[in-house]
Amino acid sequence: MFYNFKEIEEKWQKKWQEERVFSAQADPARKKYYLLEMFPYPSGKIHMGHVRNYTIGDVASRFMTLKGYNVMHPMGFDAFGQPAENAAIKNKTKPDIWTRKCIKEMETELKKMGFSYDWEREVSTCNSDYYKWNQWIFLKMFERGLAYKKASAVNWCPSCQTTLANEEVIEGACWRCHNKVEQKDLEQWYLKITDYKEKLLDDLEQLKQWPERVRAMQNNWIGKSSGVEIYFTVKGSDKVIPVFTTRADTIFGATYIVLAPEHPLVKELIRGKSEEEAALKFIDKVSGESKASRVSGEVKKEGVFTGSFAVNPVNNEEVPVWVADYVLMEYGTGAIMAVPTHDQRDFLFAKEHRLPMRVVIQPSAVSSQPSAESMTEAYEGDGIQVNSGEFDGLLNAEGKLKISEWMEKKGIGKIRTHWRLRDWLISRQRYWGTPIPIIYCPECGVVPVPYGDLPVKLPEEAPFTGEGGSPLGKVEDFVRVKCPKCSGDARRETDTMATFFDSSWYFLRFCSPRYDQAPFDRKEAAYWMKVDQYIGGIEHAILHLLYSRFFTKFFQDLEMIDFGEPFEKLLTQGMVLKDGEVMSKSKGNIVDPDSMIKDYGADALRLFILFAAPPETELEWDQRGLEGAFKFLNRVWRIQDNLKDKADDSLRRSLHRTVKKVSEDFGEFKFNTAIAGIMELTNAVYQSGADREVFEAILIMLSPIIPHFAEEIWQALGHRESIFKSAWPEYDPGLLVEESIEMVIQVNGKVRSKITVARDIPEEKLKELAEKDEKLAPWLQGRSPRKVIVVPHKLVNIVL
Repeated sequence: MFYNFKEIEEKWQKKWQEERVFSAQADPARKKYYLLEMFPYPSGKIHMGHVRNYTIGDVASRFMTLKGYNVMHPMGFDAFGQPAENAAIKNKTKPDIWTRKCIKEMETELKKMGFSYDWEREVSTCNSDYYKWNQWIFLKMFERGLAYKKASAVNWCPSCQTTLANEEVIEGACWRCHNKVEQKDLEQWYLKITDYKEKLLDDLEQLKQWPERVRAMQNNWIGKSSGVEIYFTVKGSDKVIPVFTTRADTIFGATYIVLAPEHPLVKELIRGKSEEEAALKFIDKVSGESKASRVSGEVKKEGVFTGSFAVNPVNNEEVPVWVADYVLMEYGTGAIMAVPTHDQRDFLFAKEHRLPMRVVIQPSAVSSQPSAESMTEAYEGDGIQVNSGEFDGLLNAEGKLKISEWMEKKGIGKIRTHWRLRDWLISRQRYWGTPIPIIYCPECGVVPVPYGDLPVKLPEEAPFTGEGGSPLGKVEDFVRVKCPKCSGDARRETDTMATFFDSSWYFLRFCSPRYDQAPFDRKEAAYWMKVDQYIGGIEHAILHLLYSRFFTKFFQDLEMIDFGEPFEKLLTQGMVLKDGEVMSKSKGNIVDPDSMIKDYGADALRLFILFAAPPETELEWDQRGLEGAFKFLNRVWRIQDNLKDKADDSLRRSLHRTVKKVSEDFGEFKFNTAIAGIMELTNAVYQSGADREVFEAILIMLSPIIPHFAEEIWQALGHRESIFKSAWPEYDPGLLVEESIEMVIQVNGKVRSKITVARDIPEEKLKELAEKDEKLAPWLQGRSPRKVIVVPHKLVNIVL
């Protein structure tokens, strides 16, 4: 008989909601557990990536509930952003109507999966009672000098009159109108995250329970590097090009300099030169390329000569100055010294443009100095200094230090620490985001909106044409305002905040989502925070996590919390694949979770997605696995009709071994091996019949994975309360040991028989039984053993 999953799942979802089973309340008498998955953008439909992420979190949440913890497991929506505005333009609707429709659809789908969310804590970042606190936080940062405005180069579409993210520039053109993109200086708002760079770097040491890969990515993004800023003078000019390098040991091998196309000296260097036209064309071309593609190792690097030369200060050698796409203004000083023999990127560029090369580090194991002409790739390892003046013969590690000190002493360089991390640009020229709470007054200048006037609400009506910059700039009632200081005519800021601002503190808002005195209630945060387990995709391993850590440290400085890191443990789940590729609409390989729920039920889908692969690895979709999960559920369903009075000792021992294994596996998120252990025990039960104790323990262990199914049988067994009000089963260490064991019997080291004996059998008795075993007669032939070797609990070897 198949179980009616549709009826059962709807029944329990309704019951959980009515009885507020997952409603979390702070209780100082109980140990808390805060589990959180990264909240989704409301696209209207959940996909298999959502299903996997949220099922992993739900199982952990329910497991910890059964272990006696006071669990908080909230859900909300990261609801601001460009996609909603694009949808509004495309579908001729308003972003708020579109977004709220999508939120409603996603809520329905998430509830169909039976996730144990405390929906009473739900937040949507597009609601003014949420983004009011974005504005409050911004003003606190503004007061402390962390929020400031400056001009910076951006991707600009002159047709749409708006800035574009790098990802929105496709082959140098605007993704929307396909017109050519330009670089334009624009006044925009930044957050001074660099003030926290030391803390952000040093505190990575606290994150012992984060994946090492994620910590390394954060470390690299912050990018602390010690080196020397070397001063190259421009030939025939008083201009200086500062170049930062971590490889001072290779300075004598610098044969040219490369500037970023955005470098402020470039246009001055090319002015009046025969190379000017070609250089300007190249700069114009590069301006439409994304920074990601420019630094990618898979894209061929391009550049042009400026017509100018610089002087290498260590040997007064004149070196050509080039402009190339692979150098960015964001890194170092926007200029690099190129040492092609000892940097592969420079090596390839030098070969392409026939630029000079000089070896200055000789591998230690090489007896004679290699020639630059014979090299097929750069040598980037350690070795001995050559062609380096007075530093010849030094190991390059020592040379690096001595050359750095020598340059600083001579005034041609300065030992410095550089950081890759740059301040965070939060301005967006769009409507659907948090309005930046700033007013511009002709008399008073930049004026923050008073706290009492928050929130600065988005106007309900705005023109969505896709042209002409931010729609907010066209809403007169929004833009025209009185100055809070002098009451004169003024105007509002029309930029809105990047959506990363919303998601940088939402985990704190979940602690007290209806609190109206501050972003969060300090007492509630003191109880619930930190997040004990955070779960999300590796694609958020850098920016979202970095910004969340920054906000947490800022709140700590405001003395609103007493900790500096928000997430204790982190799990990054793998992608869901079909036919070896990530599921996507463009590839036509999407599997709709809703159709799977209709055909097999949410519990079967949950079981399959957990059993198919460990959480951290990629999961290949296979419909046969889902069918197998459904069959297993029906097998368990039938056990309830075949219960017996008392389980035999062997089955009870199997139960206790399984409880131990599953408990350990759940604690380490090894759900696939935990399920395998439960299946093995279930098969034994199915064949022999189970007593109530064994079957109920199986149900409790399965309940985090297949909650509706477990609840239904639990109730059928006569329980009035939810299975999640029960306790996780304990195991008896004494029952983990088998009473009888199988021993291998060898003759002269070769296996000839096996016997079953009591585990605690005396050794002499064991030898006697082995020698009398009838199966050994052909090999013993009445002879007495020379000796008998016993390996406890494993084998007896009779040596003739």
